Amino acid sequence: MTEEKDRMASLKALKIRISSVKSTQKITKAMKMVAAAKLRRAQMAAEAARPYAERMESVVRSIVSKVTIGPESPKLLAGTGKDEAHLLIVCTSDRGLAGGFNSNIVRAARRKAEALIADGKIVYFYLVGRKGRAVIGRLYPRQILHQHDTSAIKQVSFADAQAIAKDVIDRYLTDGIDVVHLFYARFRSALVQEPVGQQIIPVPPVEEGAVAPSLAAVEYEPDQDEILADLLPRNVAVQIFRALLENAASEQGSRMTAMDNATRNAGDMINRLTIEYNRTRQAAITKELIEIISGAEAL
Repeated sequence: MTEEKDRMASLKALKIRISSVKSTQKITKAMKMVAAAKLRRAQMAAEAARPYAERMESVVRSIVSKVTIGPESPKLLAGTGKDEAHLLIVCTSDRGLAGGFNSNIVRAARRKAEALIADGKIVYFYLVGRKGRAVIGRLYPRQILHQHDTSAIKQVSFADAQAIAKDVIDRYLTDGIDVVHLFYARFRSALVQEPVGQQIIPVPPVEEGAVAPSLAAVEYEPDQDEILADLLPRNVAVQIFRALLENAASEQGSRMTAMDNATRNAGDMINRLTIEYNRTRQAAITKELIEIISGAEAL
């Protein structure tokens, strides 16, 4: 009798577990469909922003290659003259369940931080989004300068990037920061999101051969200083805007892939549990039949 009760309890537990996994599968399937619907728009926005951001960076570098940097040059161009304090802007999402999207970005930032610290540099963090806080807060609790809240942002706009850029530039000019790096995930496909780190302040020196030499005379209108005063902060905002758009597409692509895998895994688990349930039930029926037959033969 006790054995029968245990068997029934086991069947009931399996049935409850199958039902629970089926409910989870419905949720992951719905999340995958939502991510797929959002991905298309986010991907289009990211791809549309790339040419402008890349051209802006190219123009700034081209101008830098032709400008004589001196004491009067803007700090965003010339830098502070030091290379001691580095600020790492780490852009992540506010939501999880996106596979390795957030962890890959944080890992890239951590590697950069560890390399800088090994070289004797001072490292600070500027967090955009909530998901990078847990790891970086645990490893570098006193080095987080600010966490920019993006939870209210439904769709990334240039105004959001400008707000972040203004805050970062103000801190660069007043808080003793020498170099600013930006970390985000470049969208390649729904399966591939590449963590990227780039220096955005000051404008990195032009590598030899990166810009084709030009012998043409360059005239600035209205003047060089006024153009750079407007162009350099705008370039910072454009690069941050690009990072936010790339992140938005990467997040949805990573979430769609993660939820697809979770849905498949749930289906595999349901199949395994169903087989186990059927085997347990069949064993119980077989045992009952044996007991009935044995009882009849005894009579």
